[in-house]
Amino acid sequence: MKAKFKQVALTAVSAAMLGAIASSAQAANWLMLQGTEPADAAARAKVWGFVQAQWQKDTSDECKFTPCTDQYIPPKLIGPNLTSQEAFNVNRARIGVRGTGLPLDSKVNYFVLLEMGNNAITEGTGAFAKATDASITLNHIPNARVRLGLFKYPGAEEGLQAIHVFDYVNFSEVTNQLLLERVPNTDGAENQNLYPPGQGGLLGDEQNGFNNGVSAFRDVGIQVFDAFPVGNWEHSYAVMYGNGNGLNLSDNDDDKDLYLYWSSERLFGGKGPFRQGLKLFAWMQDGKRSLDRTNDGVFNPEKYDRERSGLGVKYLKDAWRFTAEYMQGEGMIFVGPDKPSFDQNGAGPNGDGATGESSGWYLEGGYRFPNSKWQLDLRYDVYNRLEGDALESEWLTTTLGANYFINKKTRFTFNYALREVDSINLPDAGATAPAPNPNNNMQTIEDRISLQVTHIF
Repeated sequence: MKAKFKQVALTAVSAAMLGAIASSAQAANWLMLQGTEPADAAARAKVWGFVQAQWQKDTSDECKFTPCTDQYIPPKLIGPNLTSQEAFNVNRARIGVRGTGLPLDSKVNYFVLLEMGNNAITEGTGAFAKATDASITLNHIPNARVRLGLFKYPGAEEGLQAIHVFDYVNFSEVTNQLLLERVPNTDGAENQNLYPPGQGGLLGDEQNGFNNGVSAFRDVGIQVFDAFPVGNWEHSYAVMYGNGNGLNLSDNDDDKDLYLYWSSERLFGGKGPFRQGLKLFAWMQDGKRSLDRTNDGVFNPEKYDRERSGLGVKYLKDAWRFTAEYMQGEGMIFVGPDKPSFDQNGAGPNGDGATGESSGWYLEGGYRFPNSKWQLDLRYDVYNRLEGDALESEWLTTTLGANYFINKKTRFTFNYALREVDSINLPDAGATAPAPNPNNNMQTIEDRISLQVTHIF
């Protein structure tokens, strides 16, 4: 029944895409919206921010087959704490200040943002707040703006866009697992699996072995970028060189990351985050990570490649919205919050996330009812983790969504995510061999309900 429903959902999203393109719907230029102020209109200091509070419930069953390594794996629990299947949370509470150097120099912009919510940025770091942005943008060179500091790197649409106008509660599975980077611990002893097979895994056990928060699609470095019009089109580019160490303000090795981005957008009208257009974009990231996978009491890390790339299209005109994006990655594949060594099977030959490959894609669309406060959303995403490996897994998720806009700055978001996960090279759940069988837990990952309120100030 679920598989049949997902086929119908995919067909519906595709139909929405074709209908939107035929009728001729948000395709904002996030490079220009974040940390770049209009020289003739910006204030010396503008304080702003937003709060998001949510309730989520996971309907997954515990692992009911034997043998079972864990009863509740992290995808069955509500993050970031991973201690319950149902929870209320203030998942984001951000406050920032932005502006220009007026009256000294209106071509110098600054942008500072602080996160105080309970999420994967702050969880496990020992701090109640974390800086997510601290950048200076210099707009003196024609067609080559320069941004320095901590900021969002140019990349995939779900990561680059502003989270407070994101149409869903949670990221697609491919974005969450492949792109939302978890930075390795520096201590090799801490990079081993937290509990060996047969130990732990009960609801409430500590299942987050990462000492650092997620990268939040950010890095510290320097970026050259700009956007320029050509007729009814706007072309944008970005080249960034960064530490490759996420939100951490210092570098953990001598290796740097290179980021490249290009977009071309056919403009239909509007401005800011609600500008209407058809945007085509492509991006890539290339770098290395230092990972100590030994437990010998000595810090002796090795270097592993981390490569990511993707391309997509986003369309918004009038009531219709559509996005499609494909992405792939090699190296440093996330295989669970309890595995900072990036192994899914210890140090064995299978399930090696440090050198593995993955790919995925998503289709999503939305319709805003004219003269109404309601918007309906639908997303289908596919993620193939550790392709070609004995422990390769396929993640299929269909998300039904609705947004109710109380006013321009406050909205409710409701999501119902139908999830289907399978280790495709292994027997179905309940099989006795091999033991333990990952599908005993993978195939019992079920649906998730989410309700979130967002207020921007």
